[in-house]
Amino acid sequence: MLIWFIIACEVGFWVVLVLGLFVRFVLKLHVLSKYILLCVPLLDLMLLVATAIDLNNGASAEFAHGLAAVYLGFTVVYGNRVIRWADSYVSYKFYSGKNPKSQVYGWSYAKYEWFEWFNGLLACAVAVILLSIAILYIDNSERTEALVQWFSHLFWLLLIWLLGWPVWYTVFPKKEKKP
Repeated sequence: MLIWFIIACEVGFWVVLVLGLFVRFVLKLHVLSKYILLCVPLLDLMLLVATAIDLNNGASAEFAHGLAAVYLGFTVVYGNRVIRWADSYVSYKFYSGKNPKSQVYGWSYAKYEWFEWFNGLLACAVAVILLSIAILYIDNSERTEALVQWFSHLFWLLLIWLLGWPVWYTVFPKKEKKP
């Protein structure tokens, strides 16, 4: 059941984002659009509360409970940037704003990948904190086994990400495409 709530929160994120951008760019109601976009964290709060209630009611932790923690970690770290990117992209695409796509190569691109990886590390740290709080709160190793497994998932995610992008582009810098 919780997995469907996580999916609903993700869909809700994009619906609120599109609605906020529609109100800003089509209806030209900039202040209202800011209030709409400020509703995005409410989705995260609802997911956090739903997960806490489910675990508090005696449910054994499942994959979805860990996924909720990871989802919250990533939305806390990346949510605002996704909103800013979408705002600038819509402005550029439909209203001749500044192009949000910058072409970077070489060391600049490697630095960008390192920055993204460190943000991922921060998102995973938030997830680990949420998972740890849930594990300590439940205080029953049989009921929290699925949450403990997420520590391994996050480790492998970060390791593959580290080797696949920041390290790769540091050793083999991205070259400019020739026209």
